[in-house]
Amino acid sequence: MTDIAQKYGPWALVVGASDGVGALFAERLASDGVNVMLVARRQHVLDEVAAGIRERTNAETRTFAVDLIDPDASQRIIEATDDLEIGMLVYCAGGDPNYQPFLANPVSASEDLLQRNCLVLMRLCHHFAGQMVERHRGGIVNFTSGAALAGGRNMVAYGATKAFDMVFTEGLWVELHDKGVDVLGLVLGMTDTPALRKLEFERGRLASVDEVPEGAVTAASVVDEAFANLGNGPTIATGDDVRMAFELFKSMSRNEVVRLIMQMSTEVMGTDDRQGS
Repeated sequence: MTDIAQKYGPWALVVGASDGVGALFAERLASDGVNVMLVARRQHVLDEVAAGIRERTNAETRTFAVDLIDPDASQRIIEATDDLEIGMLVYCAGGDPNYQPFLANPVSASEDLLQRNCLVLMRLCHHFAGQMVERHRGGIVNFTSGAALAGGRNMVAYGATKAFDMVFTEGLWVELHDKGVDVLGLVLGMTDTPALRKLEFERGRLASVDEVPEGAVTAASVVDEAFANLGNGPTIATGDDVRMAFELFKSMSRNEVVRLIMQMSTEVMGTDDRQGS
């Protein structure tokens, strides 16, 4: 049994495991001897990921398809894992499929982000962290975004939910790191995933979804960084763009940061500020 399996096994729950960083994170855990419960919205994609993991590792897999915006999503996940000892929770769901002004969509779109990015994450952390504390071992890895660092155009609700995730995870680390539970928040920058390629293609910044977005780091490098820092919480920035932002923003006021981001987005996008356009 590997050190990872001893500390974070026998099962890991990976939410957002259908592709990208989530799928790679699940396979990395499986390669270290941890069985994985894969959760995402699309059952057929989950089945493909699970089959690949079983082919390449000796780990057991389970899948559970649920839409995280459903009001009972967290309870259904908890019930689906009731017979498993979950030693690690990985929450990497929660991208924003819209990238539009706040007023361009009904408020329910932002409420869905709040449900998926904050409420389900918080409820699952509360449930599984309690069990980990009782066992005096375990790990929680929550994925957030560089959008959490300051408010920005077309990311009003998304950035706010990711800021919640970052601060929530930091507070959880404060309370749990001396109880045998490793808590880590990963702040992602531009990461080459199917979701990012789709978004960049829809924005007209890629000619096809087969292109790699300029400046994006690989999902594999993010997973490597996560595993290298499981015990080094509370917060790790991945990718040069986010690390540079952390350093730059140290010397600036909040207002200066927001105005800088506004200026940069205008220069890059040729932005039209009309809400709802």
